[in-house]
Amino acid sequence: MIYAMFAMVMLTFCIGCYTFYIRVNSVKTKQLKARYFLLMQGDTPEPVTKTSRNFNNQFEMPVLFYVAASLFASLQIESDFALVCAWCFVGFRLAHALIHLGYNYLLHRIIAFWLANFAVLAMWFDLLIIQINAN
Repeated sequence: MIYAMFAMVMLTFCIGCYTFYIRVNSVKTKQLKARYFLLMQGDTPEPVTKTSRNFNNQFEMPVLFYVAASLFASLQIESDFALVCAWCFVGFRLAHALIHLGYNYLLHRIIAFWLANFAVLAMWFDLLIIQINAN
């Protein structure tokens, strides 16, 4: 489980670095003034908006993944099903990020988003069922 969590952390860091690169580039090319980033208000170039939203998204639904994975690890619960779900979550989040930051076709993005959400929900149900059966 720790490896799936680490992969998710690395995905978040990669997106964060890419977001920073896009922001710096937007200032260098004079698409934005550095002052824009004080309050992040006003018109922004699409790449700045897209990368910023994608980076912010890495701190929304993934929180449920980190909590579930941490519970599996800290309670020393081994579940092959949860492990598969964890890697599916990471894979679908990677697909979502690549679609969003790439060609950004909405239907493909929504499918990747919801498949990731269902994977983390399945982890939670597995955790709950294991705990019920343990008592």
